[in-house]
Order: sequence, then C-alpha cells, then structure tokens
Amino acid sequence: MEEQDDNQPTTGSPDTSVLEPTKPNLFPQRLWRATRRLLPVNIWQEVKDLCVIAGPVFLSQIMVYMVNIVSSIFCGHLGKIELDSVTLAVAVINVTGVSIGSGLSSACDTLISQTFGGKNLKRVGTILQRGVLIVLLFCFPCWAIFMNTEQVLLLCRQNPDVARLTQMYVMIFMPALPAVFLYQLQTRYLQNQGIIWPQVITGASVNIINAAVNAIFLYGLNLGVVGSAWANMISQFAMCLLLFLYIRFKKLYVETWSGWSWDCLQEWGSFIRLAIPSMLMMCIEWWSFEIGGFLAGLVSVTELGGQAIMLELATTAYIIPLGFSVAASVRVGNALGAGDPEKAKASCNVAIFCTVFFSVITSIFLVVLKDEVAYIFTPDREIVALVSRLMLIFGPFHLCDAMACTCGGVLRGTGKQKTGAIMNAIGYYLVGFPIGISLMFAAKLGVMGLWLGMLICVFLQASFFLTFSLRLNWSKVCEEAQVRAGVKPKKEEAEPDVSQLEISCNGFAMVPDGITQSSSNQCAITSAEVAGAAVLPDAAEEIQGDELLIQEDSANVLVNVVGEVLPVKQLILRRGLALGSAIISLLIGVVIKILTANGNG
Repeated sequence: MEEQDDNQPTTGSPDTSVLEPTKPNLFPQRLWRATRRLLPVNIWQEVKDLCVIAGPVFLSQIMVYMVNIVSSIFCGHLGKIELDSVTLAVAVINVTGVSIGSGLSSACDTLISQTFGGKNLKRVGTILQRGVLIVLLFCFPCWAIFMNTEQVLLLCRQNPDVARLTQMYVMIFMPALPAVFLYQLQTRYLQNQGIIWPQVITGASVNIINAAVNAIFLYGLNLGVVGSAWANMISQFAMCLLLFLYIRFKKLYVETWSGWSWDCLQEWGSFIRLAIPSMLMMCIEWWSFEIGGFLAGLVSVTELGGQAIMLELATTAYIIPLGFSVAASVRVGNALGAGDPEKAKASCNVAIFCTVFFSVITSIFLVVLKDEVAYIFTPDREIVALVSRLMLIFGPFHLCDAMACTCGGVLRGTGKQKTGAIMNAIGYYLVGFPIGISLMFAAKLGVMGLWLGMLICVFLQASFFLTFSLRLNWSKVCEEAQVRAGVKPKKEEAEPDVSQLEISCNGFAMVPDGITQSSSNQCAITSAEVAGAAVLPDAAEEIQGDELLIQEDSANVLVNVVGEVLPVKQLILRRGLALGSAIISLLIGVVIKILTANGNG
C-alpha cells in the first residue's frame, strides 16, 4: 500500500488549518491566567480582609486631612500676608516635624505587626514603650529647626512680614509636637493589631473641636494668625488625648501592656535601623512635593496656582492606595510573625491587585472630568487650562504612585525599609528632580515639565517595587520576622553554651541556677509568672525546685528582648548619651537663634 504524503490532507478530513480562527484574544487571556496564578484561591476572602482594614484607614486619613482643610477655610478671611503665613507655617511644621514623627513611627509597622502576628503580645507593649522614648528624643532637633524658621525663610528670600508671622505660628505650635508624635505611635500600635475604628471616631470628634476652637479664636476673639496657631495646637493635643482615653477606657491595651519595663531601654539599635529608613521613605517623597511647590512659585502665579491644585488632588487621591498600603503592611506582617509565608504572599499580591483596580478607576475619572474638577478649585481660566493639561499626566502618575505606595506597605511589613529608602532617594533626587527641573526651566515647560519628571520617577519606582515584592524569598523573610518577633531564636543562637545562659527579666541580666545541659545542647525557658522572660531555644528537661520549665517544643517560646541584653551600666551610659545629644541639638538651635537675632538687630 502506497504511503500517504504527510503534506497532503487525509481523504474525507476537512482542512482544519483553513477553519482555525485567528486568536486576537490570546494576550488578554494569557495576561489574566498569569495574574490569576499570582492570586490565591480564596481571593475574595483576602479582598474582604484587606478592605476591613483599608476602609477605616481611608476614613481616618480623611479625618486627619480635614483638620487642615477646616483650618484653611477659617483662615480665608485673613489678609494675604496672614493667609500666606499660615499656609507656609503648616508646610514648615509638616516638613520638619510631622513627617519626621510619622516616618519614625513606621518602624512599628514592622515590629508590632510581626510581633502581634506571632502572639508575643507583651512584647508589643514593650515595643510601644521603646517607640515613645525614641520619638520624644527626636522632638529636640525638630524644635531646634522650629526656633530658626524665620532665619531659614529669610535666607530663601521670603517676605520679611510673612517670615515673622510664620515664626510666630510655629513657636506657638511647638509644645504640640510631642502630642503629634505620640498620636502617630498610638495609631501604629492599634492598626498593626487590626484595630482601626478608634482613629476614625476620635478623628471625627477632633474635627468638631477644631472647628469650634477656630471659630472662637478667629471670629470671636479676632486673634488672626495667633488664633489659628493656638487652634491647631489645641486640636493636636485633643487628637492625642482622645485616642489615649479611648484606648484606656475601652481597655484595648490589656492583652499587650504589662506596665513600664526596663526592657524598653534595650534593642534601640534594631528599632533605629528600621525607623530611620522608614522616615527616609516617607520624608523623601513628602519633601519632594513641597519643593515642587516652591519651584512652581519661581515660574509664575498661574503655575503656582496649578501646582497647588494638583497637590490637593494628589493628596486626596493618594488616600485610597494609602489605605491598602497600611492593610498590606498589617496583613503581611501579621502573617510573617505567625509563620505563614504563603498567607503573607497572598496578602501582598491581592493588595497590589486591589490597588491597581481602584487607582485605574480614579485615574480614568480624573482624566475624563479634568475640566470640571479644576473648576471646583478656581474660576481662573488660565489655571483651569493648566490643570486640565496636567491631569493628562496625573492619570498614569497616580496609577504608578499608587502601586509604589502599596508595595511600600509590603516593604514595611517585611522589614525591608532600607531598600525602599534607597530606591526613593534614587528615584526622586537622581532621576525625577533632575529631569523635572531641566524640563521646567531649561525646556521652559513650567510645571508640566516637573510633573513629567515625577511621572518618570514613579514609573521606575513602581516597576522596581513591584518586581522586588513579587520576587521576595518569603520563607527567608518569615524566619527573619519570627526572630524579630521573639518567637524563634536566631540560627547562630540555636546551640548556646548553657553555662553562659542569661535570662532578660525587666532589663536585668540573671543566670538561672540549676540548669543542666540537655542531650541536644539546647534549652527553652518559659514562665507564666515572670513577665519578659526569656529568649532561649529548644528544651529538654524540667528544672527541679523552680517554676521555669524546660520544654522540648520551642514553637511557643516567647521572649521580650531579642538579641544582646545590655547590662544596667551600659544602658545608663548609652541612653544618657542619646538624651544628651538630643538636648545639645536643641541648645545649638537656641544659640543660632540668639546669634542671628543679634545679627539682624
């Protein structure tokens, strides 16, 4: 029988190659399948869990934002110099004060979320105590800057009257800075335990107080700039105090607070190593937009007006991804502390997915309604036309910025703030600003050029952060988190010399008597009676005549101090030096203030 040629169609069989349709929808299908592989099977449950946190965070941020909005509305009847002074003073306070405290407090997004996830609840309270002491020390250098606000503004060629009134506002606000820092810490303490609604409730209450105080000082007493400053200071104190009282009377602290402990003086190095990069991550971005507003003022009044409106829109739109950023940080940190890397990975991927979804909707909405949105802020047609053009850039900018924001939350939840700080510095100061300023002045594109540079910056950031987040070694990050949470010993400490074994109890070093070395040369000590007991590995036998038990299963071993326990003398020396350095920074500010005042006189 003659063989059939492979190139000839089989008799009676249709030529399917002719009937085979083209595949125009292959790319969307492949994209969806690739996206679906990144998402967990129970995606909708994870979306629900994220939104339970992100929704209240969104509302609480609105409440905080409204405090400044209400203050600006009440200041609207003041003269131009007075209004400019209040606006400038608030910017100075945000840049040199609020951003510092908020950034430093973000270390708790790693430490508290992971520790709470690991169920080492009493250590959460110790971390809060440590944070209180550290952020309060940073008030001193901030105060030094506050005291010299007028001199700095005069160097920047600001109007002398504006500089003088700005200095007056900042000096009145100075006592409220610790309250601002402590409020930031309290919010981190609660939100990393998944408790968000108290911030919403207290925020709404403070807005009522803020409106009443502004009405009394500005309309009733006609105090002008001074009245606005006093109103702001009182509102910040009220915000901190109301949240503290809510925590106190609702007993939200009971499971995580066992009273002040000497252990809060330990581990400052590990806290600072997270706090400084966290601060830089936030401040680099925050400062960039403030500098952008200053540069816009050098071009023209129209450009400054357009930039001011775009900053308001950017701040408002940013609140949505900020909610998912916080939710991602909490969910990822809790899962890593609990030893569940797969859950952490799922939370990361779903948070990014939700952010993209909502930011695309927001971007489309703003681009389509660009003219109408601009008219909400001003009737000036030149500014409206400028904002309409800028909105075409802002659409993709917001999408990239939102993705970078949520990925930043993942970095905080995993303890990778150093990577985020480096990337922010490169993106904004080595890429975004050089390109933006060149287009702004050399190419004479004005604010449009600045936003083009920022768009390039956030695109690179989003690409890097997204790649970094999706390629994380989750198992390794989980091990690091459990060590940080005090539920798992470091590998190098897995086989300690029992003769050198020490227990941290309220910050003092003690060597327990009667501990015998097990066959595995490992031991774990737990105690229901001693708060802050013990960072020790696997165990083998019971200590006779002691309440401390050596157990074979180390899965539930909880410790209050991770790493080296400093003796009392070293604690006094090191913490004394920290306090002394903070006070010296304030004294330097006082000296500069006196010398420059004499020079001006």
